[in-house]
Amino acid sequence: MYQARIHITLKPTVNDPQGVTVLSSLHRLGFISADDVRIGKYLMVNINESDRSKAEATVTEMCQKLLANPVIENFQFELEEMATTKVI
Repeated sequence: MYQARIHITLKPTVNDPQGVTVLSSLHRLGFISADDVRIGKYLMVNINESDRSKAEATVTEMCQKLLANPVIENFQFELEEMATTKVI
């Protein structure tokens, strides 16, 4: 079993109105050193696969088909093997 930690962000060329709004609010609160804000998504998905390469392929397919919009978003992920416990 693996846990995928997926980060989905807008491509650099895509306008990010939420990021602009947050940056403006940070400046109004006195955080003048804030230079740019980009809003994204973070997901954690448990994958029931014993093989790492299969888990990677599954997560990639999930992102391409549903979790990310490949036209305007990029995605990256890390996989962490989870300890499996048996209850007797």
